[in-house]
Amino acid sequence: MKPLRFLLLLGGWATTQTGMAQDAPTTCVAAHVGNRMVVDEYTTKGKCRLATTATGELAVFTVDLSPTENKALDKVDFHVAIRDKETGTLRSFSEKTYRQVPVQQVLARCKPGDHIVLLTVEGRYALPHNEITVQ
Repeated sequence: MKPLRFLLLLGGWATTQTGMAQDAPTTCVAAHVGNRMVVDEYTTKGKCRLATTATGELAVFTVDLSPTENKALDKVDFHVAIRDKETGTLRSFSEKTYRQVPVQQVLARCKPGDHIVLLTVEGRYALPHNEITVQ
């Protein structure tokens, strides 16, 4: 292939790949059960745990994070999956997209040690604490 033709082909490929890239997340979101954020601290060290007896609505909210308090603002769409403790297998909880779901419905399909995995639908949301350990 001639060098000029190769450079044109490469340039076209690079342009196509750039157009297909996803935008970086710009809005922080967090999982909540009832009116409580599931993660114990919204940092890289934060842990998400739920008792098998938890009750309330599981939802993902945009959050206003400040040194004194964290506020839930607006619900966002999400999907739910469950990671099996024994095999590490990730299985879809449902084909539905949720704004909220009774946490008891999700926990009914889990056993201690499993993880509830939340996936945002839109790429603009950052959900760093997306796995909740069932205790």
